[in-house]
Amino acid sequence: MPTTQKSPKPKASRARSPDHRVKPGGGDARIFVGDCRDILATLPEIKKSQLDLVFADPPFNWARDYDRDRTGEAWDDSAMSADDYLKFTYDWLDLCAHGLKDTGSIWVNIPDDWAAEIVVHLKARGLSMVNWCVWHYRFGQNTRSRFINSKVHALYFCKDPARRTWNPDPVLETSDRRAIYSDPRTEDKRDGMPAGLRVPMDVWYGPYWGRIQGNNKERRHKHDNQLPEVYLERVIASTSNAGELVLDPFAGSGTTGVIAHAMGRKFIGCEYSPTNAERAAERIRSGPVRDLGTLRGQSTAIHPRRRKHAD
Repeated sequence: MPTTQKSPKPKASRARSPDHRVKPGGGDARIFVGDCRDILATLPEIKKSQLDLVFADPPFNWARDYDRDRTGEAWDDSAMSADDYLKFTYDWLDLCAHGLKDTGSIWVNIPDDWAAEIVVHLKARGLSMVNWCVWHYRFGQNTRSRFINSKVHALYFCKDPARRTWNPDPVLETSDRRAIYSDPRTEDKRDGMPAGLRVPMDVWYGPYWGRIQGNNKERRHKHDNQLPEVYLERVIASTSNAGELVLDPFAGSGTTGVIAHAMGRKFIGCEYSPTNAERAAERIRSGPVRDLGTLRGQSTAIHPRRRKHAD
């Protein structure tokens, strides 16, 4: 989850609106500092519905520490009631939904607590659900009082199902039929997919898909949490095209901007903390830690290849 957004006092953020523009290489990336609701309401790209893709990983209202630098300028959701949090959520969702092109899509990364409310709200706004995906990781926080949380929801909605941008080819993986069973039927497919490959399933896991913590080389300094690069690569590659516009209303550690920029997309981000915005901008300049496309065609099978029975 990126670090972001605002204290429950919106007027404080409106005085803080410098525009951090990042233009390494031939791409175009911008990060605006302040309350995303204030920023989005003024962007011409929102007013003219010019967004091709929105990816949002908002604060979860879990009273997390978004101010590890102790600047006093980071998001603080420790005092927000459930009603206040949902009002905040619906406000930024509405702005993002309004900004989508007819071919556009919106993804929301959210835990169990708020997934149902977001789904209902987006459906009420007239958006269509394409997938309710799950990002699965193996290192959830230990507890004895209930089952351990090991997932976050990746809610995938679009403006127009018949016109949405969809590019399966860059994210294909080896099918279990090939990886485990050596099934010849997958080598002669008739669904338009290359032999032995498939579109990923809606539960996402595998190499480099774990939580970014400890000594993971992707981990950025003083960020409460961040998403793996492969997550954003899958989203951006499959639901946008080169040259199109990607928006992240909660830029946080900058992962969306890093991958969007590296893949030749235009990027707009909002970030409440000036310090985190500067770090995200620097990370965009530096580029991804892992090579793009590394996982294409690999297998995520959880069982080893099975031997064929002897005749």
